Amino acid sequence: MSDNQNQMQISWQRRCLGWSIHIFTASGAFVGLLALVAITQQEWLSAFWLMGAAIVIDAVDGLFARLVKVKLAVPQIDGALLDNIVDFFTYTMVPCFFLLVTQLLPAYWSYLCVMVIVLSSSYQFTQVDAKTSDHFFKGFPSYWNIVVFYLFFWQMNAWVNLIILLTLAVLSFVPIKYVYPSRLEYLTHNKYLRMAMLLVTIIWGFATAGLLWVYPEANHFLVFVSMGYLILYVGISLYRTWVPLMPVSTEA
Repeated sequence: MSDNQNQMQISWQRRCLGWSIHIFTASGAFVGLLALVAITQQEWLSAFWLMGAAIVIDAVDGLFARLVKVKLAVPQIDGALLDNIVDFFTYTMVPCFFLLVTQLLPAYWSYLCVMVIVLSSSYQFTQVDAKTSDHFFKGFPSYWNIVVFYLFFWQMNAWVNLIILLTLAVLSFVPIKYVYPSRLEYLTHNKYLRMAMLLVTIIWGFATAGLLWVYPEANHFLVFVSMGYLILYVGISLYRTWVPLMPVSTEA
């Protein structure tokens, strides 16, 4: 069956649903723009809530797209390209702007640090295998919005922040496979473990939002949950880098 025939068989409802998913993805860029406005007004907490909203949009739009088979519904739009454009803006450019207008980095070093972050993220986003065939991120996956949140929350020395950021930028070039939280097919063959990983990711999201809600106070339980997940995430990513998941044997 030709592509034209396939297109004729797609209902207008499904086309509208496909377009609505792309609009939903693109809305992340507008949310990022609102975050920039909040940063210019020095409304730091509002900026983080908006960056968090952009993360939520990015976390669920791919699932919606796969359910609807958006490539068939709207074949003229490259959803992966749209997703990368929005993600580069919200995950890299918005937090970089935050770094430039705050005192999280040493004076006169912020521009150099941000330049390194932008260049490393440009490399990370444009690798042909930035997302590997088994659904992992190759190299540090430019979670700069999350990193900046933790640096803001911990209020560490500016030089320590600089070292952390530059180290993560270098890790963009190191072929470690980082877990793709919404694509866990190759994390383990055990579906219950995959469900558990998804559940703890959701719990991390709520715990981290809780830290933002109670800021500037600190809740030790929320800190434990939030930081514990980061340790788990890095540990599993390193394990799957060194011990890839073997395919299930079909032999009798």
